[in-house]
Amino acid sequence: MMITMLTLTTPRLTLSPFQESDWPFFLRLRRDPAIMRFMADIASQQDIRRVFDARLIDAGAFVIRQQGTGAPLGDIGLSRSGENPQEADVGYSIATYAQGQGYASEALRALCHYAFNEAGVTALNAWVLAGNVGSQRVLEKLGFCRVEILQKVYRLNGVFHDDWVYRLTDQAFSSALPG
Repeated sequence: MMITMLTLTTPRLTLSPFQESDWPFFLRLRRDPAIMRFMADIASQQDIRRVFDARLIDAGAFVIRQQGTGAPLGDIGLSRSGENPQEADVGYSIATYAQGQGYASEALRALCHYAFNEAGVTALNAWVLAGNVGSQRVLEKLGFCRVEILQKVYRLNGVFHDDWVYRLTDQAFSSALPG
């Protein structure tokens, strides 16, 4: 079976499939303590490479690139539920030098639009650590609602953290779009 790799565009960004040439950027991103403090323990290069290799063949994984220059700014992904293919999980990370410029919101909006209008997804879920205020704002700005707090379930650097579950339905997304 052939996997279709697509590219999504916004006024400032291109969300494109991972390429082998993205490895140095991905490695820097996954070794940056400022990025990983809300995601996972910093893994070995070998383990990071395994994740990267999986992204190379994942039709739902994208590098967020600046329009025109192609400079990588982060990554974003859509992962369908194995139990309910009409639902998917979303996740993203933005390089520290690109944070605070609206790139996460713009990329996530494009991914939501694709998921709801082209991929047949009816609900998206995101998990965010309680202290990740920036990511919470990105999700809430796009209409995601916090639906659950999982207390002390996510272990990061030896400490257990609360994990907040956010959800967005296709109907909520459509009604939140500007007229």
